[in-house]
Amino acid sequence: MLDPKQFDELARRFTESLPPGMREFQQEMEKNVRAAMQSVFARMDLITRDEFDTQAKTLARTRARLQELEGQVAALEAALKNPTPGEPRAGKAAEKSATRRTSSTGKDPQTGKD
Repeated sequence: MLDPKQFDELARRFTESLPPGMREFQQEMEKNVRAAMQSVFARMDLITRDEFDTQAKTLARTRARLQELEGQVAALEAALKNPTPGEPRAGKAAEKSATRRTSSTGKDPQTGKD
């Protein structure tokens, strides 16, 4: 929300711009203008510049982290699509190999290897 001093300054500027004949009502007008502006600004749900800057910094950090994570996901997806020789098998072939192993020996019953 805006600082009350800013409301006072806006109200003062408005009343100073009135013609000389209206200045006798200046104090009353200042009160009314100030109240009206506070009401309008309250309905607008405004934030301070500090709050905005804080949110902008948070958003920038979040975007950077998102790009980093997207890069990691892309690298992992590429690795799954194009496995290099010598890497452990992934997917259904690895699952089948793992289910053939016995729990007591930990070896593949068909080959006798780990």
